[in-house]
Amino acid sequence: MTKKKILIATGGTGGHIFPAYSLANYLINKNFSVKLTTDKRGLKYLKDYKNLNLKKIPSSPLIKSNLLKLSLSVSIIVFSILKSLLFLLFNRPSIIIGMGGYSSFPICFAASILKINFIIYENNLIVGKANKYLLPFAKKIFVSHEEIEGISAKYSYKVCKIGNIIREEIIKDNNKDDQIDKFDDLRILVLGGSQAAKVFAEELPQIFERLKRSKIPIKVYQQCQENQNSYLSKFYKKANIDYKIFNFTDRIIDYYSKVNLVITRSGASVLGELINVKIPFISIPLPSSADNHQYKNAEFYFKKGCGYLLEETDIKAKLFDLINSIFNDKSLIKNILSKQRQYSDKDIFKNLNVQIEEILNEKN
Repeated sequence: MTKKKILIATGGTGGHIFPAYSLANYLINKNFSVKLTTDKRGLKYLKDYKNLNLKKIPSSPLIKSNLLKLSLSVSIIVFSILKSLLFLLFNRPSIIIGMGGYSSFPICFAASILKINFIIYENNLIVGKANKYLLPFAKKIFVSHEEIEGISAKYSYKVCKIGNIIREEIIKDNNKDDQIDKFDDLRILVLGGSQAAKVFAEELPQIFERLKRSKIPIKVYQQCQENQNSYLSKFYKKANIDYKIFNFTDRIIDYYSKVNLVITRSGASVLGELINVKIPFISIPLPSSADNHQYKNAEFYFKKGCGYLLEETDIKAKLFDLINSIFNDKSLIKNILSKQRQYSDKDIFKNLNVQIEEILNEKN
């Protein structure tokens, strides 16, 4: 029996790449023939995964700041669409899944020209620009939350809530909430996204030093850029703070098992993972995120009582008091954990499989 072909279009940052990789692995194990298209940024995350069939498609956002940049970005987008058309003519899949972001636009737009069914996935709480442009042509839009903003009422029939696409090992290894109630010390994981937040390296160590001086037992696991390794190591040694510095890793789950509090940017993927592994978090949105989507993501979980929201401008003024309160008032942690236990994406891949099979069967 010939395997049905599925193409996944992804690229950009880890927030798009890792859900795509998880989905690809699942579909490969379900005996689909899977290919991924990605851009130069995505290749650096995926190049070491030998089980993936990868095709590089260039991508660019539409840059409107001046005429030269606009012309250049339009040229790249047009070239990418033409390259996508050629690729799809010789590698026509049964269905395409676009994982959001401008890197998935060329393939999905080319698919609309060639009348190939495609689905778009949006895990943020507000629809991104690329997905908004593609929505009129898409078969469906898979979303993580019913509360998503930015979808016109005339396309509401295309919306299908499936949950957060997260790594399968997180779903399988979900026993964190039984032990985290023992909040006798602080074991803090600092995550700045796949690009590492510079401000976290500049401002958080001083906060942790104040906590140490307040006699709070603390260990820090901090993700940072390579050029920050030396500075952070020297600072934590001088402050006598137990620490581990690391750069980007796709094995972040190894750190989840070691900590009881996370300070993080507010990408949808990482917040979805933290909800599922049941770790309290303080979410600090990237102020420059497109359409302020990181704030929307953080605000959603904050209003649900699943985590804390702190704006970047308030780090120096408010973060110490917030962490101090969390450590000294165990009821705050218990309340967060009770809310987090109401969320689970354990059925995400089952939901995806049902929807994909339904669309594939429509064609037969």
